[in-house]
Amino acid sequence: MPDASGSRPRHPEKAHRPDNPVQRHKPDWIRVKAPTSREYAETRQIVRDHKLHTVCEEAACPNIGECWAKRHATMMIMGEVCTRACSFCNVATGKPGRLDPFEPTNVAQAVARLGLKHVVVTSVDRDDLEDGGAAHFAATIRAIREAAPGTTVEVLTPDFLRKEGALEVVVEARPDVFNHNLETVPRLYGPVRPGARYFHSLRLLDRVKALDPTIFTKSGIMVGLGESRDEVLQVMDDLRSAEVDFMTIGQYLQPTPKHHPIERFVTPEEFKEYERRAFGKGFLMVSAAPLTRSSYHADADFERLRAARDEQLAAAG
Repeated sequence: MPDASGSRPRHPEKAHRPDNPVQRHKPDWIRVKAPTSREYAETRQIVRDHKLHTVCEEAACPNIGECWAKRHATMMIMGEVCTRACSFCNVATGKPGRLDPFEPTNVAQAVARLGLKHVVVTSVDRDDLEDGGAAHFAATIRAIREAAPGTTVEVLTPDFLRKEGALEVVVEARPDVFNHNLETVPRLYGPVRPGARYFHSLRLLDRVKALDPTIFTKSGIMVGLGESRDEVLQVMDDLRSAEVDFMTIGQYLQPTPKHHPIERFVTPEEFKEYERRAFGKGFLMVSAAPLTRSSYHADADFERLRAARDEQLAAAG
């Protein structure tokens, strides 16, 4: 992970498999084309014009070419430097700078200019801030509502660990979707997500529903990190116990040899089976595929999510 100066600090504990044979031989279903379209270039220019960061770039998302060609960019607020060093993530880690007070307005203007029907706003972890950046999230939601009132807003937040009252600030701004990713199964939190706590994240999602049942909740995990099938099924049960509406499951891709190794590539057939099981457990919406990411096809998925709830309410009388 880069530190604040832009260099990448060494994590010897993460470099135990620098020549990972699994990483070297990606199956055909993982390969994507390099971005070349005119629309991709236009989206990139709008992001640059408004001095914004996107998780699409910072996390080296494999879907950037497809999404930006459709003018769908996931905004990453509060800078490009994270206070945590998760072993799966390619976002820079170190000491972040000050918050940009103009960022909420810049995000909102970019959303309006892109003509987005649905936007996903995420952030780096900001453990250095008293509220973890909750007020900045709320300000961004409100700015988007003002600049693009027809746009639905999805937030993908940190866990706000040990930040009393932070979650309430974001919920009060009433995003359409509140997303917080569990990322992996509880057993792997130590090596994969050491700064987080599995059951705290579950309680966060459960608390959103208690505060405002009308907000859709969403969470996702990566597979291929060494988890078992039964562990994935248990995560599904845990999320349903927290009344989470939407689950995403995607293949972990190792950003560099220093990051957590890929243990295996999960087949498309296995993803289909995970999708079938998740729907069977009661999720309103499931996206499970090798290239699924939290914000991949988020606009179309939100429409399906809303339709599924309408059907559920109609069936209930």
